[in-house]
Amino acid sequence: MAIKDAALHAMIEPVVTAMGFELWGIDFLSHGKHSRLVIYIDHENGISVDDCAGISRQVSAIFDVEDPVRGEYRLEVSSPGIDRPLYTLDHFDRYRGHDVVLKLRAPFDGRRKFQGLLAGVEGDEVLLQVEGEEYCFPIDSIDQAQVVPRFDD
Repeated sequence: MAIKDAALHAMIEPVVTAMGFELWGIDFLSHGKHSRLVIYIDHENGISVDDCAGISRQVSAIFDVEDPVRGEYRLEVSSPGIDRPLYTLDHFDRYRGHDVVLKLRAPFDGRRKFQGLLAGVEGDEVLLQVEGEEYCFPIDSIDQAQVVPRFDD
């Protein structure tokens, strides 16, 4: 996690947990005037639009005082959804046995994108089975990861 992301996480997490939700993750997508700060929240009973609006109001009030993000941006609060991004070793461990897509920060074996079965976590490494081979990726080498949704008949 980058230093700025860690600072945002430390500022946002107490608000989210105080309201009874889990802070799943944060993405800051910088695109000049079209930048977005996306806060993903989760709860065992699901997430409603009202839940997102409540978190957005509380976080906005803190950001109005603290001003942690320079420039213009849009604040979004959302459920991680069925194709949820994975950020932490705990997330990877929870989704063991699911198909995931990983995008690495730097190429490994000539490629940066891998899709396969999440076999688990060992230490600080994510284990991924791809076409009969098992790969171990240090969590710090993963730029993005998300669950591939299952649509069972």
